[in-house]
Amino acid sequence: MSFSEDYFDNNGDSYLNEEEIKKKIDACNEIVESGQTFFNIDFIDETIQLCLEYDFPEEGLFLVESVLEFTPYNSEFWQYKGILLNNIFEFDEAYIAFNKALSLNPGDVDTIINKSIAEDNLGMFEEAVESLKHAIILEPSNEEAYFSLGVINERQEEFHEAIKYFHSAVELDDLYSEAWYELGYCYENIDMFEEALKYYSKFLDIEPYSATGYYNKGIVYLKQGNFEKALNTFELSIALKDDFSSAWFNCGVTYAKLNRLNDSLAAFNKAAQIDPFDEEIFFNLGQVYEDLQEPEKAVKNYSKAIKLESEYFEAYLARGYCNHLIGKFKSAQRDFNIAVKIISELTSSFNLSDNMQESADKLNENIIDIINKSGSDHFSYDYWKKLADTYIELGKWTEAINCYDKCVNLMPSNATAYYGKAKAFFFLNRTQEAINCLRAAFSINPEIKNDFERDYPEIKTSRLFKKLLEENQS
Repeated sequence: MSFSEDYFDNNGDSYLNEEEIKKKIDACNEIVESGQTFFNIDFIDETIQLCLEYDFPEEGLFLVESVLEFTPYNSEFWQYKGILLNNIFEFDEAYIAFNKALSLNPGDVDTIINKSIAEDNLGMFEEAVESLKHAIILEPSNEEAYFSLGVINERQEEFHEAIKYFHSAVELDDLYSEAWYELGYCYENIDMFEEALKYYSKFLDIEPYSATGYYNKGIVYLKQGNFEKALNTFELSIALKDDFSSAWFNCGVTYAKLNRLNDSLAAFNKAAQIDPFDEEIFFNLGQVYEDLQEPEKAVKNYSKAIKLESEYFEAYLARGYCNHLIGKFKSAQRDFNIAVKIISELTSSFNLSDNMQESADKLNENIIDIINKSGSDHFSYDYWKKLADTYIELGKWTEAINCYDKCVNLMPSNATAYYGKAKAFFFLNRTQEAINCLRAAFSINPEIKNDFERDYPEIKTSRLFKKLLEENQS
């Protein structure tokens, strides 16, 4: 069988389009099916490299497997196989392929680096690090090995260690744009914002058309409170990528910071058009409408956020406040109840996870122990308090309230018992009674507010909560 010479013309491979690559792949498939693989290995090799470069992993794997049938001791094709398997997330098989390649060529640094990718994705972090350090011993000038070590440490949030490796990479290659970018990211995460800006700028010097680079730089300006520069940078990002929803979103945030509320509204609406499934966008739209004193529109957007994320307690709190403003008091109370329930579940000190039954048994034993130690039905305040706290941990809210009532009877001027009752009422969604208990606790001991702010930081900043608490003072 003969094949067109066009298939073997390598001129302009770097400018090949998808259709041209597929033609080469089809030609190779014909070669394999005709039994002429061995006589056309060089052409198949070149096509496999195109599959690697242009992301045709399944096609590349078929061709690699076909070649390995004839050259099972060729380390390069085993390496290709490993890379292609990495690209389709078959890391176990990739690891085997890389080890086979290294058994045939132990000193191949590229194979060692690619093996570290499989190890990293298999959770073999120590092995991945050792592989990369071995690669550096074999080839001290290999910037990719340093970069990969930086990435592993960065993902483990070992940012200072990652920074050292990324610096080594750029010392070896001043145009290593990805390393400059990651340096910016690492410095941003350790709140060294000026350094972050410097390295993002180095990245953008090399990659001036990167929308992501400008976006990240804008985030740093936003964190610094430099809103004008943040806005200019987000706008540059959008100019390069008009459908960049995160950039539009943060434009909205920045406009709001600058009190340009109508511009903020327009930016958030654009973000919502691009990504209609992001609940945070609709929450922020609600916030802007709230600031524009349009509570009905705010409610609609908070409702959209809640529809997308049913446990979005901030949205329930905000919607409740707006419902209260427009006179829908029952809806406001219901929103607050739901928010409190979600927050209570998140902040509960009793975590029924791996040892649920064991924990429950332990707490029940504590209850029996407390009762036995009392030796009487007439507990002291401390006994009732200890019993109530244990019921709270066990999730027995009604029993806890009964015990706190005993505490209040024994020591009416002790704010702690009222605060304990409030927490139990919150768990039971009996918000009105919880607020009454909080008011009593705060009245007796204003320092209890510190405990409340620590236990419920989300609620204490809620406008609706403040409103409800104020109304209960009348």
